[in-house]
Parts: sequence; C-alpha cells; structure tokens
Amino acid sequence: MNLSLLITALIAVESGGDCSAKGDNGRAVGCLQIHPGVVSDVNRVYEYNRYTLLDRKEEAASRQMATIYLVYYLAKLRKNHGENSSYEAAARIWNGGYHGYIKNRGATDEYWKKVKIELEKIGVSFPKKVSANLPKV
Repeated sequence: MNLSLLITALIAVESGGDCSAKGDNGRAVGCLQIHPGVVSDVNRVYEYNRYTLLDRKEEAASRQMATIYLVYYLAKLRKNHGENSSYEAAARIWNGGYHGYIKNRGATDEYWKKVKIELEKIGVSFPKKVSANLPKV
C-alpha cells in the first residue's frame, strides 16, 4: 500500500484540494479536514507538540499528520486484530477513527466507495470480485 497515493485520494474526497476548507461546523479544517483530536493524537504518538491546529491549513503538514496517524492506527489494527494494512482499512480509519472502524465499519461504506474511485483514477487497481454463480466443475 502506498500511503502517499491514499492521502492524495483522501484529499480529493475531503476537500477537492482546498487547504482553506472548513467542515463539520468548523471543527474539520484543511485539505484533509483534520479535527483537533487528530492533531492531539499525532502529537501524543510523536511524544511532543510538533503540530498545531494552524498546521491543518498547510498541505505538507496535513499529509505528515495523516501519515503518522494512519501508520500508528494501522499498526494497532494489525497488533490487536490481526488485520493487514489496506487502502480500505486506512480510508475507513481516516473517516471513522480507529474505534469507529472497529465498532461500525458500515458507517464508512460510502466514504470508502468515494476513496476507492479516487484511487482508481490515479492508477491503483483492485482485484475484481469473483461471481458466486460459477459453474460447478
């Protein structure tokens, strides 16, 4: 999995690339629509306050925060649930948070569909699903 490509797709879905975008009643800011809790999580993982809320308006800093956040929670997912990293898991964690992903994956179904479309636009391919109605041999 290429996190840089994933983050490019997340940006397309979240804001269309608008670093001044605001959503969720002003709580989500920037091209990746980062909430204050993500900044806090990243600083906790980093073990010092490297990022501020203003960094959410900078694409480079937002990409760094998203990378740290996703690497941390994908490793936690692998350790605690034995689930391998994937574009789908990372996108769903970004949208619903780690606990939201674990407790209610269905809440992020529509988001994952949008991210998958953006990933396909930039050249990421996914295996085609095999039909369950295959003839018996």
